[in-house]
Amino acid sequence: MDVVVVGAGIAGLACARALVDGGARVRVVERGRVVGGRLASKRYDGRYVDIGAAYLVADEPEFVAQVASWEARGLARPWIDTFRVFPGGEDAAGPVRWAAGGGLRSLAADLADGLDVRLSTALDAVPGGSDAVVLAMPGPQALRLGPPPGVAAAAEAQTWRPVIAAVLTYPSREWGDLRGAFVNDHPLLAGVCDDGDRRGDGAAVLVAHSTGALAARHLDDPEAAGPVLAGAVGELLGLTAQPGVRVHRWTYAQPEAGDAAYAVDGRVWLCGDAFGRPRVQTAWLSGRAVAQAILS
Repeated sequence: MDVVVVGAGIAGLACARALVDGGARVRVVERGRVVGGRLASKRYDGRYVDIGAAYLVADEPEFVAQVASWEARGLARPWIDTFRVFPGGEDAAGPVRWAAGGGLRSLAADLADGLDVRLSTALDAVPGGSDAVVLAMPGPQALRLGPPPGVAAAAEAQTWRPVIAAVLTYPSREWGDLRGAFVNDHPLLAGVCDDGDRRGDGAAVLVAHSTGALAARHLDDPEAAGPVLAGAVGELLGLTAQPGVRVHRWTYAQPEAGDAAYAVDGRVWLCGDAFGRPRVQTAWLSGRAVAQAILS
């Protein structure tokens, strides 16, 4: 069986890995220069910063086993189970959040190891010539490839919010014991993470995620949102130093939760984190579910 997986994010790589393990011949096509999608880390000042997903949560048995494998090989580590919540500044317990010393993209690279992955390869239509095609991407991006009606309808039903991530590099660590925070009811800021603590190297770097409303206003000029987010973080945490600021725009960052595990019409499948709660785990499970359905 020949399968083409379009998209080398966590859903596409999980799908491809399961298909290969099941005996299929798989080619992964990715328009970007690296694998990972929103499981993204970018190198600044000699170190990688997580600019996409903030962490992993694992509470489904299959994904728990995958994360345990990463931990056993030194790729992932339990980070925190408590986030500060604003307004109020109180700590709230939750599930264990997992991080990666090499940046979360290193986990995607591990899944991709040994797969046939074609990077920097853009498509303008659903590819032909294979038994199945898996579109592992946000619905709005899948629609650009002209999928069949059943998959197009599922893609059109998805709702996505943008996010701008700001990497804030400070002269020193001024924020005490804060490691990560959710920010509720704020017009600009949705959350902030201590990337030095998350990565384990103690770097004086915070990563702030914008609200969807702020990102929507700055999609055409994301750089303009950087100082706005830096100011919001400084005010929230009482910081005095002015940070260096870099930004990354995610046009399709956060989907509304869906019900099904995937969508399919004929030989074309659609998967990703819009099929369930918007988590890394959801994307991985969705890709695996498609692979299992194709193999069966």
